[in-house]
Amino acid sequence: MEYQLYINGEWKDTVTGYVAEDKNPADDSVFARVHFAGGAEVEEAIAAAQRAWRPWADTPAAQKEQILLKAADWMQEHMDEVADVLMGESGSAFGKAYFEAGFAVDILRTAAGECRRVFGQVQQQEAGEISMIRRLPLGVVAGIAPFNFPLLLALKKVAFALAAGNTFVLKPASATPVSGVMIAKALDGAGIPKGVFNLVPGSGEEVGNKLIEDERIRMVAFTGSTAVGRGIAAKASALFKKYSLEMGGKNPLILLKDFDVEQAVRIAGFGAFFHQGQICMCTSRLIVEEPVYDRFCEAFAAYARTMKVGDPHQKDTIIGPLIKQEQCQIIDSQIQDAVSKGAVLMTGGTHEGNYYQPTVLKDVTPDMRIFYEESFGPVTSIIKAMDAQDAVRLCNDNQYGLSSSLLTNDLSKAMSLSLDMEAGMVHINNATVSDNSTVAFGGVKNSGVGREGGSYSIDEFTELKWITVQYTPAQLPF
Repeated sequence: MEYQLYINGEWKDTVTGYVAEDKNPADDSVFARVHFAGGAEVEEAIAAAQRAWRPWADTPAAQKEQILLKAADWMQEHMDEVADVLMGESGSAFGKAYFEAGFAVDILRTAAGECRRVFGQVQQQEAGEISMIRRLPLGVVAGIAPFNFPLLLALKKVAFALAAGNTFVLKPASATPVSGVMIAKALDGAGIPKGVFNLVPGSGEEVGNKLIEDERIRMVAFTGSTAVGRGIAAKASALFKKYSLEMGGKNPLILLKDFDVEQAVRIAGFGAFFHQGQICMCTSRLIVEEPVYDRFCEAFAAYARTMKVGDPHQKDTIIGPLIKQEQCQIIDSQIQDAVSKGAVLMTGGTHEGNYYQPTVLKDVTPDMRIFYEESFGPVTSIIKAMDAQDAVRLCNDNQYGLSSSLLTNDLSKAMSLSLDMEAGMVHINNATVSDNSTVAFGGVKNSGVGREGGSYSIDEFTELKWITVQYTPAQLPF
């Protein structure tokens, strides 16, 4: 299959870019050929979005709502096609692919509901005066999406930005561009006006930088690595434009001694190995209180050995391929460093092609790279804590602060400790991998700036304007 750009309501071949091969990470075969934008196409997309944004901002909320609901219906009706794309270009296992496709429907429907809830405030500050705080769209928003949840994380940006009255230019990840095409198909099928949504696949240098640096783009919404996000923040700040950044994580799960070990194993296993651990909120550090440490280590390693590694299209596959071979090499290096410093490799640590075996290390300590570096693969570290306070200290001993878990039967203690855990999200008695289209998803420290989901996204994609109305003669000093 060959896929085109989507600019100003039309499917177009690239002229100044090139046609790229979209590879299947399972076997490195060509999944699709995709037109990548060049400079002229990026300019055309931004110009189209700029022309369209004022009419779209003035479009009645009910009309915006219907377009997003129709796009959700398209996603629902084409669920199998969308899931096949996710399995084919991102290596998503069968269950993950259908989960993501279903979540995309939910995001669009949630965003549709937000169209009617772009709320402001009315205040009476002075006699004879009405003071209004209006929440208004920014203008043109650019979105830069990652490869791991290429549909879901792109739509979180697109759908809520459109609901708030902005127009949009999307650059999907270079490794997963067809997921962006699915969004364009859904919105096109829903009757989105020309220029309101534009799709420009391409490289970060050719497309991403142009979007970030163009003054007509009033906000950049990004999900990806902390290194890239830091660069985006610097460039966007220099131009006084808004940005939201959802970046890396080295997410801890704390297991206290009073919690059921077998249940903890299942919670930790899902958090560690869902989508091969290629999730910003995957569980990569298991901090276990000393009295249950040995028992948990043995049980968790045994559970990891049961994970089926293989063809993403098979329903019982848990571990599919990593996105590229270079990621396997990064994990190899981290494991070698940890073992050389005293960690014990309990299972895994090998790969064939892009398929990495689920890997468990115990006795990991803060001097090891794997304690603080993202792995983005099916590998997790077990760390011993002497007590709950020590566990929280180890939890916070990291540059990241995205998601975290705390497993204990003492909910009073859990609520108290959760306030001390340096993370944007704390899940008590559940996995670090958790999401919902209405919540405030995001991190602290080097994990990001801003929040995604429901009304919190509307806050991100709008700006405030103060308007006063003097309905009696103003009392002026001169």
